[in-house]
Amino acid sequence: MAENLEDLTRAVLAFRDERNWAQFHGLRHLIVSLNLEAGELLELTQWQSDAEIEALPRDPAGREALADECADVLAYLLLLADRARIDLGQALRQKLVKNARKYPVDKSHGRRDKYSVLERAGEKTPG
Repeated sequence: MAENLEDLTRAVLAFRDERNWAQFHGLRHLIVSLNLEAGELLELTQWQSDAEIEALPRDPAGREALADECADVLAYLLLLADRARIDLGQALRQKLVKNARKYPVDKSHGRRDKYSVLERAGEKTPG
């Protein structure tokens, strides 16, 4: 069952509040914790070939490890957004609009270049 961000946030806040952990969840601490959990997700790929990494979701233990780390990252992101009063859905939609301007389809389709490179590629050379 897919859940919405509000329901998930309420569940994470309830888990936190039952343990009286809000006192430890200042904005800086949440940002640090989010990055530590993202590092644990990254750690699953350490010393692995691309083929081994792609196989992780097909292996039950690998899939569980990926799911656990993704869940930790999401939990801290939800806590951080709640603390900062950021509507993640709205923020993502606004960011997609910004990114669409930076990465127009006609310039970025099938390319991995950063927007600054795409902008330079679109400039005409004098003469």
